[in-house]
Amino acid sequence: MGDFRKLEVWEIAHKQTVKIYKFTQKLPEEEKFGLTSQLRRAAVSVESNIAEGESRYSNNNKNHFFTISRGSISEICTQLLVVADIYTKLGQEANIFLDEYEVLGKKLTSLIKFRRKMPTNPCTY
Repeated sequence: MGDFRKLEVWEIAHKQTVKIYKFTQKLPEEEKFGLTSQLRRAAVSVESNIAEGESRYSNNNKNHFFTISRGSISEICTQLLVVADIYTKLGQEANIFLDEYEVLGKKLTSLIKFRRKMPTNPCTY
């Protein structure tokens, strides 16, 4: 069982979550239960699934959660596109986030591919 805090992808995801929280404070109050809530939950989901996956023993289980995390990245990207289209003053910042999440997604994919190549070891305590 690994320490998720040592994973570069988790560190990046955590920093992104903090940035998303600050970014969503710029959205109108009317988005509190809409885009603000959705973006925050999806951002937390990315790092939470990385953490949960890393705590699993088999690479297949780890990759299952890493894959869920990639799905949350897609949710965030979709929501950021909506923000950019509706709240044009936030569009440039939303586009920067899109680029950053694309990089995170690629790093996560690389981790998944790496773990798929690793031999499966039985649990040891």
